[in-house]
Amino acid sequence: ARLGRCRVTGKLLAWIALVGTLAALNYASRFTEGKPPADTLYRYGTAISGVVFYAITLGFVLWIARGISNSELGLRRPESWPQALGLALAVLIGLLIAEAILEGLLHATREQGLEPPRWEPDRAVPFFLNAAVVVLVAPVVEELTFRGVGFALLGRISIVLAFLGTSVAFAAAHGLVNGFAALFLFGAAVAFLRLRTGSLYPGMLLHGTFNALALLVAFSH
Repeated sequence: ARLGRCRVTGKLLAWIALVGTLAALNYASRFTEGKPPADTLYRYGTAISGVVFYAITLGFVLWIARGISNSELGLRRPESWPQALGLALAVLIGLLIAEAILEGLLHATREQGLEPPRWEPDRAVPFFLNAAVVVLVAPVVEELTFRGVGFALLGRISIVLAFLGTSVAFAAAHGLVNGFAALFLFGAAVAFLRLRTGSLYPGMLLHGTFNALALLVAFSH
């Protein structure tokens, strides 16, 4: 039992070190380099660096996750897909309303710097490659990192700690200042979905859908 506790503590410390490193790197980049160029999503390099970044992150996450059951990680079907999808839709609608209010106050999207100024058809290929990273790759890796491994490890101590801790870690890992509140709210919403459904998959779908809608809204301005 003592050995088991040591292994859990080691995994938790490794996870904290991972998300702490992500937060430190992103905040350091934000304060030294500022927000990314306006055409970031039109660059092939952005997509390539994004894939490399998420691949490395996923490698560390899978290493930390060794020995944790798929069920505890949330890698299982929800008991009822219709109910899970209905709840996810309700959470998404509430989240969109809340995030729109916060955006008007804090301008987190502008701070993040991923809002293209206009649609450029001749640069559609790199844009859609970047969109694939934002909509497909990022939600899977981030949900596994925070609502998967993080939620499982912190949940062994307290569900409240898992809920709040992963939400704070998720917000901090993105390295935003004005956007911290909006990211915390997003993390809490997806953590709520993870808690209610017992599955990571509805949250991944919500995360990907939210990111896709954010890209669409950027071009409607």
